[in-house]
Amino acid sequence: MAEIPHTASNNDDSQVMSEGSRTLVTLAVMLSAIMVLLDMTIANVALPHMMGALGVTSDQITWVLTSYSMAEAIFIPLASFLALKFGVRKLLLMSVVGFVVTSALCGQADSIAEMVVFRVMQGAFGASVIPLSQSIMVQIYPANQRGKAMALFSVGVLLGPILGPTLGGVITENMDWRWIFYVNLPIGAICLALIYFFVKLDGRGKTSIDWPLVVAMTIGIGLLQMVLDRGNEDSWFESNMILFSAIISAIAIVFFVARSIVTKGDIAPVWLLRDRNLAMSCIVMAGFSMGMFGITQLQPMMLEQLLNYPVETTGFVMAPRGLSSAIVLLLIARFIDRLDARVLIVIGLSLNALGTYLMTQYSLEINIYWILLPSIIQGAGMGLVFAPLSQLAYATLAPKDTVGGAVIYNLCRTIGGSFGISIVNTYFSRTQQQEWHALGGALSPTNPALQQAAQAQGTTITDPAFLVQIQNMLHQQSTLTAFVYTFGFLLISYLCLIPLLALFKPKPKVAS
Repeated sequence: MAEIPHTASNNDDSQVMSEGSRTLVTLAVMLSAIMVLLDMTIANVALPHMMGALGVTSDQITWVLTSYSMAEAIFIPLASFLALKFGVRKLLLMSVVGFVVTSALCGQADSIAEMVVFRVMQGAFGASVIPLSQSIMVQIYPANQRGKAMALFSVGVLLGPILGPTLGGVITENMDWRWIFYVNLPIGAICLALIYFFVKLDGRGKTSIDWPLVVAMTIGIGLLQMVLDRGNEDSWFESNMILFSAIISAIAIVFFVARSIVTKGDIAPVWLLRDRNLAMSCIVMAGFSMGMFGITQLQPMMLEQLLNYPVETTGFVMAPRGLSSAIVLLLIARFIDRLDARVLIVIGLSLNALGTYLMTQYSLEINIYWILLPSIIQGAGMGLVFAPLSQLAYATLAPKDTVGGAVIYNLCRTIGGSFGISIVNTYFSRTQQQEWHALGGALSPTNPALQQAAQAQGTTITDPAFLVQIQNMLHQQSTLTAFVYTFGFLLISYLCLIPLLALFKPKPKVAS
């Protein structure tokens, strides 16, 4: 990768920058990141309202989510190349402007075709914001405060997706679904002003575009994201479209990775994974994102479909997870650089496992405290994983490689989250079917317990009302069991990540 002039003097720049300017830059990039990350999940609760307004089916409306995630996954790897070509500051300004404009276009869309096109554009513009913001945080803070920088940045990374459904529910119920997009306009204006006046990083350098790599990367990552988003709904490889897309995606990704390693180009610099700490951080982050996004996808389903929580209530119940993360991050920010990051990550993974274990004890009679307690525990764990893991990821990278490292790291976070949602949805739906058949197989007319239940209600097992009641109970119990088993599956996934911490370098030397 070409040398980045401004970033090469990263440590000097971070030391001469005044505390006030550093605070304003931090606010600019964090607010930008929160705005982009909110849009990953803010539209989820508004989909039923959008169906009526756009005149589409439930299958078609999911492309509102799929199109955004596909575009984001494709364009994240281009951030390092674009930063070299245009400069960090200019690219961040262009990304935020484009994101705000396309948000307004999404808000006024009158058809599903318009909405999908504008969501693709929105995801494409927003993709660079997260890796750029993270790399800026690494560059403006001196090496001995890098853990603090990652703690502050992680507040935005965690709050955005988790609070998205809460904010989306409030806006949709009290205003109009179009305002979930219009709300980005005032936030974006504030971000643009802060970036324009206070972000001074340049980072331009010599670069060239490798078209075979770009084409392979676009096809491979785009189709992979589509397969993960649509696979469960289309019965995975029973669908020819999913099967062929998966095969083409695998071939394209192998070519893209191999070419990146051989050419050591600026686009999606996979070759940076030769740095052991970055490579291990990417693996742990991908695995952790699978569990985190899997749970945040599964829990609203349980609250709304099984426990009959209203959408707005579900959003508020989900919020403490993000707030708990933010509180923990702010508490540890001052002294995180003096602690062993690996120990913090182990504690964080253990807290996530503990919270998930409590969720495996759920029944149909649980009250709201049984929902809030595991969420708060998991939120605290998330804060103790995200910031120290980001700290380790950049600890041994040269300053000129921070943008490239942020690109790969955030790509792993994005794809890991997509894998988590797909795996959870598939495991849950198949477990639910299996439990339905297992429990239903015992409900024969000769079952004494069934006959006694009918007699206790003064009816017979052939009474239609009694049969409907039994059917509802069967659905509830099989669904609850599927939720519990899936939470157990995620519990194991968290525990499996802990041994990987031994593979990190024990005392990484910060590149200067």
